[in-house]
Amino acid sequence: MNGFTHFDGNGNAVMVDVGGKMTTRRRAVARGIIRLGVDTLAAIKNGTSKKGDVLGVARIAGIMAAKKTSAIVPLCHPISFDACTIDFNILEDGAAEEPAIEAVCTVTLSGTTGAEMEALTGVSAALLTVYDMCKAIERGMVISDIRLQEKSGGKSGLWQRNNTKSL
Repeated sequence: MNGFTHFDGNGNAVMVDVGGKMTTRRRAVARGIIRLGVDTLAAIKNGTSKKGDVLGVARIAGIMAAKKTSAIVPLCHPISFDACTIDFNILEDGAAEEPAIEAVCTVTLSGTTGAEMEALTGVSAALLTVYDMCKAIERGMVISDIRLQEKSGGKSGLWQRNNTKSL
């Protein structure tokens, strides 16, 4: 069906059989941002949010979500990571229209599948957690630009997004 791998010859949704694939070292990097107001960013940076260490909690939430990707994305395989990191970049120096925080999730493993969906899930959950922890200060935050930045390993090898500049 038009190159989609998650459908059989009859158009039924299926989990791809990865049993015959070769184990390779895999790595994926995903990014996304949350745009927020100056007061919200100050509360995060100064640790004055009533809910505590916003980025610390968001980091843990992102890692936990990445590990559970197969539980929320129906046709993803459960996989084991070698490592998963969530990093944050504060964007406030005029490079962005308004203050923002960029989340970057990197997942590495050795396996027959995986890494991209896990990195995208991790970055999404990290940004959602920032929103949840700061919504009492500001409800107008905007999560956007969640994307795969880089992927290596597997049959297709290295893939990198052309515009690697942060938003």
